[in-house]
Formats: sequence, C-alpha cells, structure tokens
Amino acid sequence: MTLRIRRIDCASDDAERAIAALRAELSPRGNVVSPEGRARTIAAFGEPLEPWQVAARICDDVAARGLDAVLDYSRRLDGAELDPGQIRVSADELEDAYRRADPEYIETIGRVQANILAYQRAILHRDVRTTPGAGIELGLLYRPLRRAGMCVPGGAAAYPSSLLMTVVPAQAAGVAEIAVIVPPTKFGGFNVDILAACRVLGVAEVYRIGGAQGVASLAYGLAAIGLEPVDKIVGPGNLFVALAKKHVYGTVDIDSIAGPSEVVVIADGTARPRYLAADLISQAEHSPGASVLITWDPSLIDRVIVALEDQLARLSRGDLARDSLERFGALVLARDEAEAVDLSNRIAPEHLHVSTADPARLVPRLTDAGAIFLGHDTPVAAGDYAAGPSHVLPTGGTSRWASGLSANDFVRRSSLIALSREGLAALAPDIRLLADREGLSAHRLSVDLRLEGNGSDTGEASA
Repeated sequence: MTLRIRRIDCASDDAERAIAALRAELSPRGNVVSPEGRARTIAAFGEPLEPWQVAARICDDVAARGLDAVLDYSRRLDGAELDPGQIRVSADELEDAYRRADPEYIETIGRVQANILAYQRAILHRDVRTTPGAGIELGLLYRPLRRAGMCVPGGAAAYPSSLLMTVVPAQAAGVAEIAVIVPPTKFGGFNVDILAACRVLGVAEVYRIGGAQGVASLAYGLAAIGLEPVDKIVGPGNLFVALAKKHVYGTVDIDSIAGPSEVVVIADGTARPRYLAADLISQAEHSPGASVLITWDPSLIDRVIVALEDQLARLSRGDLARDSLERFGALVLARDEAEAVDLSNRIAPEHLHVSTADPARLVPRLTDAGAIFLGHDTPVAAGDYAAGPSHVLPTGGTSRWASGLSANDFVRRSSLIALSREGLAALAPDIRLLADREGLSAHRLSVDLRLEGNGSDTGEASA
C-alpha cells in the first residue's frame, strides 16, 4: 500500500495555500475527531453534532444533574455500567494495584518522578522583594493552588506518562489536593499500571470518569460522592475534552485548549531517514496526530518515504499512524534553511525536533514551539516520558503565545506593597495627578489624609 502523504514544494505556486490549509487542520477549529469518536457521538445523541455542541451539552447536563448525568454518559459514551460506589477508586484498590504491578515498572515510575521533580523545582518561581526607594518595599509572592484536577486519557491505551507529567509538576509547586480522572476502561480506571502509578505518586483521589463529563465533574464537583470542585484542570485528551475545558473556563482555570498531538521536524542531509520516519510516526500513532517534515534536501524526502513505508508495515499501530500521516501529515521541501525556520515558526508546533548538523545554531531563530528537541539523538519520546519537562504542551499554533505546562502554572502571584510615610510622600505627587485626571477624588484623599500635619488622627472623631 503506497503512503499518500502530501508533499509541499515551497517553490511551487500553490505552496502558500497548502501551508495555510495545513495550519488550519492542526487547530482545534479543524474538527479533528477520529472516526470512532464521530460514531460514538451519533450513537449517544442520535445526530451528528459538532464537537463543541457535544461538549457544551455534556457539561451543562453534569452541572444540572450531577452524578446521574455522569453515570448516564459513562454508559452511553464509554459503554461502562457503573454504580455510584465504583466511580471513586478506593484506597484498597490502589494498594492492590500497587502489589500486583511489575516491580520494574514501579521503579521506573519512581525514577521518572524524581527526574520531573528535580526539573520542575529548579524552574519554580521564587518570591521576590525589592526596595526601589527609601520607605518603599515591593514584592511578588507565589502561593500554590489549593486543589487541581488532572485529566489522564485511557481510551486506546494506558498513559501513565500523562499522569506523571501533570501530577508531578503540581506536587513540585506544592498543590495540597490533587484529583485525577481516568475513563472507566481497561486502559483507564480499571488499569493496574495507572492505579499503581497513582499509588506511587501518592494520589489518593482517583475517579473513573472520562471525556467531557470528567472535565465537568472536576469543574462543578459531584457532591453525591464527595468530589469537590477544583481550581484548575490540566491534562491531555481528545477534542471533546479540549472543548469541555474551554466551556468550563472561568469557573475554573485550565492549562490550554489542546488539539491533536503534533511534531515538526527540521532536518538537513546529515539526518538519518529511519530516525526521522520513527519521529513522524511516533506522533501520527496517537491517531489523530500531525507530523510535518521540513527540509531543504530533496533526496531526504524520498529516503524518508521509503523508511516510513518500511516502519508502518511493521508497527502494531501502523494502520492508525498511516491514516494520520495521510490526513494530517506533510513532507515540505523548503528552498533553504532560513525558509525552513520561518515555516516552523509560522506553524508554531507543539513539538519541534531539529535534526541537523548544528542544531544549537538555529535555536535563537526558532521563536515559536512548545518544546524544542536538539540533535539526531534526542527523540520527542525522551520528553514524552522521562527527561523532566512536562509533555503537556500548546498545540494548533498556540505556542505563538502559550507555553507548556510546568510547576509555575500551579502557583498564583500576589503583589506586595509596603510604604512608610516617607515612601508614600515620594509617590504622592504622581498619585494625586493621576487621581485628579481620572476624577477619583477619594483616591487622592486617601493619600492627603495620611500626609497632612503629623499624621495623627486628632480631631477626626469630632469632625
């Protein structure tokens, strides 16, 4: 079977149109939903609703009916017949999963947790104090969120990495209460590896709720089973999860409105085609997932296609990856290195892998990417699983203004201002002028009263 992946030559007349179409497909507005997801929508609602309609309907229903709605959608969308007592994973179930799990797996979870903690603590914001003038003390205080909710996928496979990459940054920030939702499937809430990893990480609140109904449960709470609303919801998921997060934003904070996983690979003639093919397939196998190669070496594209065909035929998820590559992938021939860098910045990908002879030289010009991987021997999988930065990253071109999840997303900032009478006097002329211009006389009075006379309250009680 010949791979029908699009090829774009930047020297051609229709290159701009092709690049624009590619960027549109990678955004959440691109309606990237798997065929299975579309079939479930029709089966559950009796009509082919748009994804945003599905997310809004589910969230509003959970807000109104609570646990009854969650049980209903678990049955209709996940095929899970649950009773209320099965929604929250018990402490005994977590302990049992821990005992049953492969010891080598448990050790791996512990090592990766240590890697993530070390990195996230190293980058964590610290309180700042400054004294710009006599009697003026300013500061910025960072305080962790009280409660955070983590979405962990579990439809097509189990993803302990997503558990690690969401829970551990929050722990590094000092979040006291963490609630995890996983779908009620064999890869989610009934998966030994997932539950054992929760036990290793010390997560005691685990709920068997998936999809948009899970997001709504975290946002609004489920009083019937003691699930309190969280302050922030983070974690990957399909388009329905992303749009549900968008729907509840404002009631709670969220990390992002994420689209399908994506990678852009910038490569020159020194890159190995089989490495590149594996990097492209590793994102495509998420199904949906988007994979784009940009090179200025025409022969490299032909060699990568051969390697893609070879690997797709041998991989367990080869058919799913092939479908993603044909729908959302591209092999782009740039005219030179500068154009390749420009195209990458315009796409603003989630993952950017630079597989060139001197990748560090390009970094200053690579301004838009969620995470950058440098060198032939730094696959995206290293960041997905073990290095330390979170793999929860901005997608769909949003890395132009958004950043990947980190411990700093679980802290709030409070500014601190402390003035002596001398310090207030130094600022007073500017305060008075601006207050007068804005017609806010009480603002000015609050300064004048403190600075008149000797600053005592004598006579105020009889005034």
